[in-house]
Amino acid sequence: MRAVVIEEPRKLSVSQVPDPVPGPDDVVVKVTATGLCGTDVHMLAGEFGPTRYPVIPGHEFSGEIVAVGSAVTGLTEGDAVAADPAVYCGTCHFCAIGHGNLCEKWGTIGITVDGAAAEYVKVPAGNCYRLPETVALRHAPLIEPLSTILRGFDIVGPKLGDHFLIYGAGTMGLLYLQVAQRAGAASVSVVDINEDRLAVARQLGADAVATSADHLTAGHPLGWQVVTDCTGNVRAIEDGLTRPIRGGTFQQFGCAPDQEMARFSPFRVYNDEIRIVGSMAILHTYGRAVEMLGKGVIDCETMITHRFGLDQYAEALRTFELGTGRKLQIVPNGTVD
Repeated sequence: MRAVVIEEPRKLSVSQVPDPVPGPDDVVVKVTATGLCGTDVHMLAGEFGPTRYPVIPGHEFSGEIVAVGSAVTGLTEGDAVAADPAVYCGTCHFCAIGHGNLCEKWGTIGITVDGAAAEYVKVPAGNCYRLPETVALRHAPLIEPLSTILRGFDIVGPKLGDHFLIYGAGTMGLLYLQVAQRAGAASVSVVDINEDRLAVARQLGADAVATSADHLTAGHPLGWQVVTDCTGNVRAIEDGLTRPIRGGTFQQFGCAPDQEMARFSPFRVYNDEIRIVGSMAILHTYGRAVEMLGKGVIDCETMITHRFGLDQYAEALRTFELGTGRKLQIVPNGTVD
Protein backbone atom coordinates (compact mmCIF):
# COMPACT_ATOMS: atom_id res chain seq x y z
CA MET A 1 0.00 0.00 0.00
CA ARG A 2 0.98 3.66 -0.26
CA ALA A 3 1.56 5.65 2.91
CA VAL A 4 3.06 8.85 4.24
CA VAL A 5 6.14 8.04 6.33
CA ILE A 6 7.91 10.42 8.69
CA GLU A 7 11.33 8.79 8.57
CA GLU A 8 12.89 11.08 11.18
CA PRO A 9 12.52 14.75 12.15
CA ARG A 10 12.22 16.93 9.02
CA LYS A 11 12.26 13.93 6.67
CA LEU A 12 8.98 12.96 4.99
CA SER A 13 8.18 10.59 2.13
CA VAL A 14 5.24 8.95 0.41
CA SER A 15 6.26 5.32 0.00
CA GLN A 16 5.15 1.81 -0.79
CA VAL A 17 4.99 -0.15 2.46
CA PRO A 18 3.66 -3.63 3.29
CA ASP A 19 -0.10 -3.95 3.72
CA PRO A 20 -1.07 -4.34 7.40
CA VAL A 21 -2.10 -7.82 8.53
CA PRO A 22 -4.50 -8.12 11.48
CA GLY A 23 -3.46 -10.01 14.59
CA PRO A 24 -6.10 -12.12 16.36
CA ASP A 25 -7.58 -9.09 18.16
CA ASP A 26 -7.17 -6.55 15.34
CA VAL A 27 -9.04 -5.29 12.32
CA VAL A 28 -7.71 -3.63 9.18
CA VAL A 29 -9.53 -0.49 8.08
CA LYS A 30 -9.56 0.96 4.58
CA VAL A 31 -9.12 4.64 5.35
CA THR A 32 -11.76 7.06 4.11
CA ALA A 33 -10.15 10.16 5.61
CA THR A 34 -7.67 11.18 8.27
CA GLY A 35 -7.54 14.59 9.88
CA LEU A 36 -4.39 16.69 10.05
CA CYS A 37 -3.48 17.89 13.53
CA GLY A 38 -0.97 20.25 15.11
CA THR A 39 0.66 17.19 16.64
CA ASP A 40 1.53 16.01 13.11
CA VAL A 41 3.38 19.29 12.53
CA HIS A 42 5.28 18.90 15.81
CA MET A 43 6.15 15.28 14.93
CA LEU A 44 7.73 16.27 11.62
CA ALA A 45 9.63 19.10 13.32
CA GLY A 46 10.94 16.77 16.04
CA GLU A 47 9.03 18.71 18.72
CA PHE A 48 6.80 15.94 20.12
CA GLY A 49 8.81 13.73 22.44
CA PRO A 50 6.68 10.54 22.40
CA THR A 51 7.04 10.10 18.61
CA ARG A 52 8.72 6.87 17.52
CA TYR A 53 10.38 7.19 14.13
CA PRO A 54 9.89 6.02 11.46
CA VAL A 55 6.12 6.20 11.68
CA ILE A 56 3.07 6.62 9.47
CA PRO A 57 1.16 9.61 10.94
CA GLY A 58 -2.61 9.96 11.18
CA HIS A 59 -4.52 9.53 14.44
CA GLU A 60 -7.90 11.09 13.50
CA PHE A 61 -9.51 8.71 11.03
CA SER A 62 -12.46 6.71 9.78
CA GLY A 63 -13.06 4.00 7.23
CA GLU A 64 -14.50 0.58 6.47
CA ILE A 65 -13.26 -2.70 7.93
CA VAL A 66 -11.74 -4.93 5.24
CA ALA A 67 -10.15 -7.67 7.40
CA VAL A 68 -10.96 -9.10 10.83
CA GLY A 69 -8.69 -11.00 13.22
CA SER A 70 -9.54 -14.55 14.24
CA ALA A 71 -10.57 -13.63 17.82
CA VAL A 72 -12.63 -10.55 16.96
CA THR A 73 -16.36 -10.59 17.67
CA GLY A 74 -18.94 -7.88 17.15
CA LEU A 75 -17.27 -6.35 14.09
CA THR A 76 -17.44 -7.55 10.51
CA GLU A 77 -16.04 -6.65 7.12
CA GLY A 78 -17.86 -3.67 5.67
CA ASP A 79 -18.59 -1.97 9.00
CA ALA A 80 -18.12 1.80 8.95
CA VAL A 81 -15.97 2.71 11.94
CA ALA A 82 -13.86 5.32 13.63
CA ALA A 83 -11.22 4.41 16.20
CA ASP A 84 -9.86 5.73 19.46
CA PRO A 85 -6.13 5.91 18.63
CA ALA A 86 -4.98 5.46 22.24
CA VAL A 87 -2.84 2.39 22.96
CA TYR A 88 -2.06 1.88 26.66
CA CYS A 89 -0.06 -0.84 28.40
CA GLY A 90 -2.80 -1.54 30.96
CA THR A 91 -0.35 -2.53 33.72
CA CYS A 92 1.62 0.55 34.80
CA HIS A 93 0.78 2.69 37.84
CA PHE A 94 -1.29 5.20 35.86
CA CYS A 95 -3.24 2.58 33.93
CA ALA A 96 -3.97 0.80 37.21
CA ILE A 97 -5.56 3.93 38.70
CA GLY A 98 -7.65 4.67 35.61
CA HIS A 99 -5.41 7.30 33.97
CA GLY A 100 -4.38 5.45 30.84
CA ASN A 101 -3.80 8.74 29.04
CA LEU A 102 -0.79 9.20 31.35
CA CYS A 103 0.47 5.64 30.72
CA GLU A 104 4.20 5.17 31.35
CA LYS A 105 4.35 3.39 27.97
CA TRP A 106 1.93 5.82 26.34
CA GLY A 107 1.12 4.96 22.77
CA THR A 108 -1.10 6.29 20.02
CA ILE A 109 -1.88 5.07 16.53
CA GLY A 110 -0.22 7.54 14.21
CA ILE A 111 2.40 8.68 16.74
CA THR A 112 4.06 5.65 18.32
CA VAL A 113 2.66 3.00 15.93
CA ASP A 114 1.71 3.32 12.28
CA GLY A 115 -1.37 5.41 11.61
CA ALA A 116 -3.93 6.27 8.99
CA ALA A 117 -2.14 8.57 6.52
CA ALA A 118 -2.16 5.44 4.38
CA GLU A 119 -4.52 3.37 2.31
CA TYR A 120 -5.02 0.93 5.21
CA VAL A 121 -4.41 0.93 8.95
CA LYS A 122 -4.34 -1.86 11.55
CA VAL A 123 -6.40 -1.12 14.66
CA PRO A 124 -7.12 -3.07 17.87
CA ALA A 125 -10.74 -4.15 17.53
CA GLY A 126 -11.49 -2.87 21.03
CA ASN A 127 -10.63 0.66 19.88
CA CYS A 128 -13.20 0.65 17.08
CA TYR A 129 -16.63 2.26 17.26
CA ARG A 130 -19.28 1.46 14.71
CA LEU A 131 -20.62 4.74 13.36
CA PRO A 132 -24.23 5.83 13.84
CA GLU A 133 -26.17 6.21 10.60
CA THR A 134 -26.26 9.97 11.23
CA VAL A 135 -22.45 10.26 10.98
CA ALA A 136 -20.92 10.37 7.50
CA LEU A 137 -17.55 8.65 7.08
CA ARG A 138 -15.98 11.91 5.88
CA HIS A 139 -17.14 13.66 9.07
CA ALA A 140 -16.10 10.89 11.45
CA PRO A 141 -12.41 11.92 11.79
CA LEU A 142 -13.75 14.85 13.86
CA ILE A 143 -14.64 12.37 16.62
CA GLU A 144 -11.04 12.14 17.84
CA PRO A 145 -10.47 15.89 18.34
CA LEU A 146 -13.97 16.19 19.82
CA SER A 147 -13.11 13.43 22.31
CA THR A 148 -10.07 15.42 23.47
CA ILE A 149 -12.31 18.45 24.02
CA LEU A 150 -14.60 16.33 26.19
CA ARG A 151 -11.57 15.23 28.22
CA GLY A 152 -10.70 18.90 28.68
CA PHE A 153 -14.19 19.63 29.97
CA ASP A 154 -14.05 16.67 32.34
CA ILE A 155 -10.97 18.23 33.91
CA VAL A 156 -12.25 21.81 34.06
CA GLY A 157 -15.67 20.83 35.38
CA PRO A 158 -17.31 24.14 34.42
CA LYS A 159 -20.41 25.39 36.20
CA LEU A 160 -23.61 26.39 34.42
CA GLY A 161 -23.37 30.07 33.65
CA ASP A 162 -19.58 30.28 33.53
CA HIS A 163 -17.99 32.76 31.13
CA PHE A 164 -15.35 31.28 28.80
CA LEU A 165 -12.41 32.88 26.99
CA ILE A 166 -10.80 30.75 24.29
CA TYR A 167 -7.45 31.53 22.67
CA GLY A 168 -7.41 30.25 19.10
CA ALA A 169 -10.15 29.91 16.49
CA GLY A 170 -8.62 26.97 14.67
CA THR A 171 -10.18 23.52 14.73
CA MET A 172 -9.74 22.93 18.45
CA GLY A 173 -10.84 26.39 19.52
CA LEU A 174 -13.97 26.17 17.37
CA LEU A 175 -14.80 22.71 18.71
CA TYR A 176 -14.24 23.99 22.26
CA LEU A 177 -16.60 26.88 21.49
CA GLN A 178 -19.39 24.57 20.32
CA VAL A 179 -19.04 22.26 23.31
CA ALA A 180 -18.95 25.19 25.76
CA GLN A 181 -22.24 26.41 24.33
CA ARG A 182 -23.80 22.98 24.92
CA ALA A 183 -22.27 22.85 28.42
CA GLY A 184 -24.26 25.85 29.59
CA ALA A 185 -21.78 28.70 29.21
CA ALA A 186 -23.21 32.15 29.90
CA SER A 187 -20.90 33.52 27.22
CA VAL A 188 -18.00 32.37 25.06
CA SER A 189 -15.40 34.87 23.81
CA VAL A 190 -12.70 33.96 21.29
CA VAL A 191 -9.30 35.55 20.58
CA ASP A 192 -7.31 34.95 17.40
CA ILE A 193 -5.03 37.10 15.25
CA ASN A 194 -6.67 35.67 12.10
CA GLU A 195 -9.74 37.75 11.19
CA ASP A 196 -11.10 35.05 8.85
CA ARG A 197 -11.10 32.53 11.67
CA LEU A 198 -12.78 35.01 13.99
CA ALA A 199 -15.55 35.40 11.41
CA VAL A 200 -16.17 31.65 11.59
CA ALA A 201 -16.20 31.77 15.40
CA ARG A 202 -18.84 34.50 15.18
CA GLN A 203 -20.80 32.39 12.66
CA LEU A 204 -20.74 29.46 15.11
CA GLY A 205 -22.20 31.59 17.87
CA ALA A 206 -19.32 33.18 19.78
CA ASP A 207 -20.62 36.04 21.92
CA ALA A 208 -17.53 38.19 21.30
CA VAL A 209 -14.40 37.89 19.17
CA ALA A 210 -11.25 39.99 19.00
CA THR A 211 -7.62 39.93 17.90
CA SER A 212 -6.57 40.71 21.50
CA ALA A 213 -8.15 39.93 24.86
CA ASP A 214 -7.53 43.59 25.73
CA HIS A 215 -10.45 44.43 23.43
CA LEU A 216 -12.80 42.20 25.43
CA THR A 217 -12.10 43.30 28.98
CA ALA A 218 -14.82 46.00 29.04
CA GLY A 219 -17.42 43.26 29.14
CA HIS A 220 -15.43 41.18 31.63
CA PRO A 221 -13.50 43.60 33.85
CA LEU A 222 -12.85 40.95 36.50
CA GLY A 223 -11.86 38.24 34.02
CA TRP A 224 -13.38 34.94 32.92
CA GLN A 225 -14.20 31.81 34.94
CA VAL A 226 -12.59 29.54 32.34
CA VAL A 227 -9.70 30.60 30.11
CA THR A 228 -8.44 27.99 27.67
CA ASP A 229 -5.45 28.07 25.34
CA CYS A 230 -6.09 26.13 22.13
CA THR A 231 -3.05 27.50 20.28
CA GLY A 232 0.07 26.09 21.93
CA ASN A 233 1.63 29.51 21.29
CA VAL A 234 3.70 30.66 24.27
CA ARG A 235 2.80 34.34 23.85
CA ALA A 236 -0.89 33.47 23.85
CA ILE A 237 -0.40 31.20 26.86
CA GLU A 238 1.39 33.90 28.85
CA ASP A 239 -1.37 36.38 28.07
CA GLY A 240 -4.08 33.84 28.87
CA LEU A 241 -2.59 33.15 32.30
CA THR A 242 -3.39 36.77 33.25
CA ARG A 243 -7.07 36.54 32.29
CA PRO A 244 -8.92 34.19 34.73
CA ILE A 245 -11.16 35.83 37.30
CA ARG A 246 -10.09 35.35 40.93
CA GLY A 247 -10.85 31.71 41.73
CA GLY A 248 -10.98 30.92 38.00
CA THR A 249 -9.31 28.26 35.88
CA PHE A 250 -6.68 28.39 33.15
CA GLN A 251 -6.52 25.30 30.97
CA GLN A 252 -3.54 24.46 28.79
CA PHE A 253 -5.24 22.53 26.02
CA GLY A 254 -3.11 23.38 22.97
CA CYS A 255 0.05 21.35 22.32
CA ALA A 256 3.12 23.59 22.59
CA PRO A 257 6.57 22.48 21.38
CA ASP A 258 7.94 20.29 24.16
CA GLN A 259 11.11 22.40 24.60
CA GLU A 260 9.37 25.76 25.17
CA MET A 261 8.74 27.50 28.51
CA ALA A 262 6.20 30.14 29.55
CA ARG A 263 6.41 32.85 32.24
CA PHE A 264 3.64 33.58 34.73
CA SER A 265 3.12 35.22 38.12
CA PRO A 266 3.28 32.65 40.93
CA PHE A 267 2.05 35.33 43.31
CA ARG A 268 -1.15 35.84 41.34
CA VAL A 269 -1.76 32.09 41.16
CA TYR A 270 -1.39 31.98 44.95
CA ASN A 271 -3.18 35.20 45.83
CA ASP A 272 -6.11 34.81 43.42
CA GLU A 273 -6.46 31.03 43.80
CA ILE A 274 -6.02 30.47 40.07
CA ARG A 275 -6.33 26.83 39.08
CA ILE A 276 -4.02 25.75 36.24
CA VAL A 277 -4.81 22.44 34.57
CA GLY A 278 -3.59 20.49 31.56
CA SER A 279 -5.49 18.12 29.33
CA MET A 280 -3.75 15.14 27.77
CA ALA A 281 -5.43 13.41 24.85
CA ILE A 282 -8.40 11.11 25.50
CA LEU A 283 -9.68 9.35 28.61
CA HIS A 284 -13.04 7.51 28.50
CA THR A 285 -14.43 10.15 26.14
CA TYR A 286 -14.25 8.66 22.64
CA GLY A 287 -17.57 6.83 22.81
CA ARG A 288 -19.27 9.93 24.17
CA ALA A 289 -17.83 11.93 21.28
CA VAL A 290 -19.27 9.40 18.80
CA GLU A 291 -22.71 9.93 20.34
CA MET A 292 -22.38 13.72 20.40
CA LEU A 293 -21.35 13.89 16.74
CA GLY A 294 -24.28 11.62 15.95
CA LYS A 295 -26.60 14.07 17.70
CA GLY A 296 -25.38 16.97 15.56
CA VAL A 297 -23.58 18.89 18.30
CA ILE A 298 -20.82 19.90 15.86
CA ASP A 299 -21.26 21.73 12.56
CA CYS A 300 -19.12 19.31 10.56
CA GLU A 301 -19.46 20.98 7.18
CA THR A 302 -18.18 24.26 8.58
CA MET A 303 -15.30 22.53 10.35
CA ILE A 304 -13.87 20.60 7.36
CA THR A 305 -12.47 22.93 4.69
CA HIS A 306 -9.68 21.15 2.75
CA ARG A 307 -9.07 17.62 1.49
CA PHE A 308 -5.72 16.42 0.10
CA GLY A 309 -4.41 13.20 -1.44
CA LEU A 310 -1.46 11.29 0.04
CA ASP A 311 0.95 12.88 -2.43
CA GLN A 312 -0.17 16.31 -1.18
CA TYR A 313 0.66 15.63 2.48
CA ALA A 314 3.56 18.11 2.57
CA GLU A 315 1.32 20.74 0.93
CA ALA A 316 -1.36 20.02 3.54
CA LEU A 317 1.16 20.60 6.34
CA ARG A 318 2.19 23.93 4.79
CA THR A 319 -1.47 24.94 4.48
CA PHE A 320 -1.99 24.04 8.14
CA GLU A 321 1.02 26.06 9.26
CA LEU A 322 -0.21 29.10 7.30
CA GLY A 323 -3.44 28.99 9.29
CA THR A 324 -5.52 28.53 6.15
CA GLY A 325 -8.90 26.88 6.62
CA ARG A 326 -9.98 24.81 9.60
CA LYS A 327 -9.85 21.00 9.69
CA LEU A 328 -7.71 19.65 6.86
CA GLN A 329 -8.09 16.04 5.81
CA ILE A 330 -5.97 13.52 3.93
CA VAL A 331 -7.94 11.22 1.61
CA PRO A 332 -5.78 8.15 0.91
CA ASN A 333 -8.32 6.28 -1.24
CA GLY A 334 -10.61 7.72 -3.89
CA THR A 335 -11.02 11.21 -5.25
CA VAL A 336 -10.39 14.43 -3.35
CA ASP A 337 -13.46 16.71 -3.40
